Amino acid sequence: MTPTPQSAAEPGAMTAAAPRPTVTTTADQATIGKSLVIKGEVTGSEALYIDGRVEGSINLAGNRVTVGRNGVVNASVTAREIVVLGKVKGNLTASDRVDIRSDGSLTGDVIAARISIEDGAYFKGGIDIRKGGAPATQGQPVKVNGEAAKEQGAEARV
Repeated sequence: MTPTPQSAAEPGAMTAAAPRPTVTTTADQATIGKSLVIKGEVTGSEALYIDGRVEGSINLAGNRVTVGRNGVVNASVTAREIVVLGKVKGNLTASDRVDIRSDGSLTGDVIAARISIEDGAYFKGGIDIRKGGAPATQGQPVKVNGEAAKEQGAEARV
């Protein structure tokens, strides 16, 4: 009988669902903890995980910003990728994508190349899809599932 390979996890250890792949490592990510409150402008050149409170503006153009489940953000956010697990009030601008997860809440407009809104997420605002950093075209209706949206300020509970 040939031995079967053992998994790296200890027997009986609980394993979570496979996380979504990320480009950054924890060494390249800064964290704003639960008890921290930041008022002002946040800039830098690394990924940011927010579990506390931020008011003002966040500009991490080439990186990822994640608003954790305990995170409360009242700011405009500019990044390559933005993930919302907590509460955000403010406009989001992403050069790549915006993800609003099931427990996430976003009140504000989104400008991104891609957006995903999971079931159970809250979103109120407008969406402007821009491919490859294309300039804004004023007066063009937003297209949702190939049909023009009738209302710019849509509110959705998916």
